[in-house]
Amino acid sequence: MNPDISRMARSLYEWLWQHEFWLPPGITWEDMQESEDTHYPQPRDLLLSIPFALILVVIRCAFERAIALPLSTRLGVRDKQRPKPQPSPVLEIFYSTRHKNPKEGDLLSLAKQCDLPVRKVEKWFRHRRNMDRPSLSKKFSEACWRFTFYIISFFTGLAVLYDKPWLWDHRECWTGYPQQPLQLSLFWYYMLELSFYWSLVFTLPFDVKRKDFKEQIVHHAATIFLISFSYCANYIRIGTLVMVIHDASDCFLEPTKIFNYMKWKKTCDSLFMIFSAVFLISRLVIYPYTVLYNTYYYSMEIFQPFFGYYFVNVLLIILQLLHVFWSCLIIHMVYKFILQGTECVSGMCVRITDEIPVRLKAKRQGASVPKDGKGHEK
Repeated sequence: MNPDISRMARSLYEWLWQHEFWLPPGITWEDMQESEDTHYPQPRDLLLSIPFALILVVIRCAFERAIALPLSTRLGVRDKQRPKPQPSPVLEIFYSTRHKNPKEGDLLSLAKQCDLPVRKVEKWFRHRRNMDRPSLSKKFSEACWRFTFYIISFFTGLAVLYDKPWLWDHRECWTGYPQQPLQLSLFWYYMLELSFYWSLVFTLPFDVKRKDFKEQIVHHAATIFLISFSYCANYIRIGTLVMVIHDASDCFLEPTKIFNYMKWKKTCDSLFMIFSAVFLISRLVIYPYTVLYNTYYYSMEIFQPFFGYYFVNVLLIILQLLHVFWSCLIIHMVYKFILQGTECVSGMCVRITDEIPVRLKAKRQGASVPKDGKGHEK
């Protein structure tokens, strides 16, 4: 390696790991030295999450193929037969390299090139887009996998934390901080969560493409960063509380999707109402008190403010702002369902969580999109 680059990398490394950034005043890295009986979180430990994530990907593939897909057939989840478009090299090249929803001018040009009516060209693109849409059984399989993981993760978190003092007395999150030895159960709980989100990143290109695809990438990256930062800074006690709180509502969202794919509308709507209640209580009541108040006030009883204190609080407040935003969406959906009765919750839930807004894209690009009697694209 070039000596100048090596010196720059070393300088950056030394600057990044200054104890003033990561540790309270009066504590240095020398105070965090490990012994045979005492172990603290080490940044290098996070590298283990990568191979564990690959193992989760393999387990997921086996689960979906051996369990979820056969289960979808037994429960009556049927994929719709979609008409295939007629072979057309010209239209296929345009679809693959330029736009999936051609503008009006492009439709006229393509119609002339193929010697076809404009309506037939529109129909070809509509059928071609439908071919790329994920099947119902694939959506069902993904929801089953996520539901299985969230259930395992949530109850693993409860099993790990039920006898920990900071679950019941939140001031215990800061007793002895940062010299809080890493317990083996907490290490594996962190690895489980971090590996799962890495596995979601690895499978993003192959998963059902949701309308919030870009937001998903940002969410996964932010989650990985938060988990990694809390581990490196030994905010593990508060981090475990955050993870358990977030997994609680996800345990109800995924089965809501599953029952919607099964066409069990009443069960789906009931589960969504339960999910809404759990989400609002956990994110707007439990999280602010258990996490925000805890990190902002209780921690100051133990140490003076430092960079890591401000940084972690900013991250947690940003997370709470997202909770408020999502809560507004959920409250709006529940309001429409209960008071206006305009649309079933199951339909709203699925469109918000895992459908691509084909119709909106087509409108922006100027192409007409035929609809069925319910206003959906055919």
